[in-house]
Amino acid sequence: QVQLVESGGGLVQAGGSLTLSCAASGRAFSSYSMAWFRQAPGKEREFVAAIKWSLGWTRYTDSVKGRFTISRDNAKNTVFLQMNSLKPEDTAVYYCAADGPYPSQLRNDATGYDYWGQGTRVTVSS
Repeated sequence: QVQLVESGGGLVQAGGSLTLSCAASGRAFSSYSMAWFRQAPGKEREFVAAIKWSLGWTRYTDSVKGRFTISRDNAKNTVFLQMNSLKPEDTAVYYCAADGPYPSQLRNDATGYDYWGQGTRVTVSS
């Protein structure tokens, strides 16, 4: 029922910024916790950031703290990932994911999320 479509990926120079968007449709967006994961070539899918369905709670992987910000606009059924000070190691396909409705925990494991987008590519050049 939940469809997720990412956009905003592209090529950016190291130190630059990029904002990813994930548009959701289907069930009530506000009842789902949302997350961003990424998968670099030859690597396992990695948790990046998540935002809970309530209270604005967020969590981030240590490597992006202070650089990335996850946010959501429930009126527009959209979650964002603002990425600043990008590094080549941020290069990956970025996926948005949804967990819900009304999950009690804000998960950082891919298996905890029920719905996934198709991914958007981010390439950070040095």
